[in-house]
This record gives sequence, C-alpha cells and structure tokens, in this order.
Amino acid sequence: MTRDELLAQIRQKKSFLCVGLDPDIAKMPASLDGDLLAFNRAIIDATAQYAVAFKPNLAFYEAHGVAGYEAFVGTVAYLRENYPEVMIIADAKRGDIGNTSRMYAHSFFEQLKVDAITVAPYMGEDSVTPFLGHDGKWVIVLALTSNKGANDFQFTVDQSGEPLYERVIRRVSQWSDENSLMFVVGATKATMLQRVRELIPRHFLLVPGVGAQGGSLAEVAEYGMTDECGLIVNSSRGIIHASSGDDFATVAAQRASAIQQEMATLLAKHDID
Repeated sequence: MTRDELLAQIRQKKSFLCVGLDPDIAKMPASLDGDLLAFNRAIIDATAQYAVAFKPNLAFYEAHGVAGYEAFVGTVAYLRENYPEVMIIADAKRGDIGNTSRMYAHSFFEQLKVDAITVAPYMGEDSVTPFLGHDGKWVIVLALTSNKGANDFQFTVDQSGEPLYERVIRRVSQWSDENSLMFVVGATKATMLQRVRELIPRHFLLVPGVGAQGGSLAEVAEYGMTDECGLIVNSSRGIIHASSGDDFATVAAQRASAIQQEMATLLAKHDID
C-alpha cells in the first residue's frame, strides 16, 4: 500500500482507525469453540467499513502453535481477498542481525504479503534496513511506547540531554522517508506527540493505547495530526472484546463506528476531507 492509497482510504472512510486483531480465547464466545479465524472473520466483516487498517498481533496466534499460525495466515488471506483496500499490519516487533531481518522481511512481505511490520530498533541500522526497500511496504519502528516499562530505557538521556526515544526517531528517520517509514508512539503519552512532530513532521504515526488503555483520541489529534492526518490509531480489545457473547461482532461494529464518528469530527476540524 502506497502513501497515496492510505491517504485516500482515510479521506474516503473519514477514519484513521486500525482494529487490532488480538483474539483472546478466554474472552471469545463459547459458541466459537476457540476458532480464531472464525472470530477474526466476523470482526473484520463487522468493522471493515470503519477501519483503514487491521493489525494482528503475532503473539495471540503463535501462542496456539501451528493452528494459531494457520489462523494468522488465514486472517491475512481473508483480508487480502475481501478487503484489499485496507492496510494489513503484522504486529511482530521483529529486529535482528541483517541476514535474519532479511528472512523476516521476505516472510512477511513476500510470502504473507502484509503491508507493514512493526520492528524493534535496539540492534541498530543493520537490523532495520533489510525491511526497507520493498515497494509499497512499510516499516513501523517502535519509538515511544505506552507501557509502564517505557520509563526504563526510552526516557534515558545522554550527555547532551537528549532522551533515547528522540535519538531513535532522529536516527531512524535518516534511513528512509515518510513514504515507507512510520513510528509507534503511544497514546497515553499524547502530549509528547508535539515533540515527536518537531522531529518528524510528515511521517505517519501508529498510535496504540486508545480505548482500553485510556488514551485520549482528541489529545492524539491535537498534538499529532498533520494537514494530511498522519495518524493511524489502534484499538484492539476495546473493540474486538467489547462483548464476550454471541453479539460480539455487532457490539464491535458499534464501538468501531463510534470511534470513526469521532475521527470524522477531528478530521473535519483539521480541514481534512
């Protein structure tokens, strides 16, 4: 998916919603008997009109062995066949030495044919650049996350007073441009988006933490939105597990619709249509 295609989706759907496909069997209706793929298909069908992206988190599939991985592969195939316009983000958080990263890139981009993958930059340039250079594909680099442990490393400052997360953003943004590179910035640190935007004014940001984690969509838009939007905001369990009953897909659609309506208002406020 190219940048222009993503922007067209945002304008058409008046949304910058990403639905996180993180199915927890314990929260799924008993009638599905743990069928991850059936659950995902129902969620996708119910929410696709409101979302510009879907983000399956690999951990929720790999935890179930071969059957779980097959459900992940089936989910990607279902999206490709039925909703080719949406972005598919593999939330895999890969990142290893060069030859290993090349294999990961081949697996996700060439075999599975997802549009984007999340990458951890801790090992540096040669662990990230093998994911770059694939036409129409995106690398989404962890920069400023919303978890409590983010304070352990991301805010550590060097001798010049620069926090580590800023150094990551500044350095990684030199390896590619805004047409193939995004950054993860957590919604629970929304006010810090202003500083992030000073460093990368044109890059898309993938923003988790809205919904169940308590992040404010209005604050994210206030501090992070550009004149093109520049945001993909993820909500996972706040949508897909809003109900554990047989009405789960209907309730998910209602939650996604409510978020989309708020996003439409925020886009209009920023004169994006």
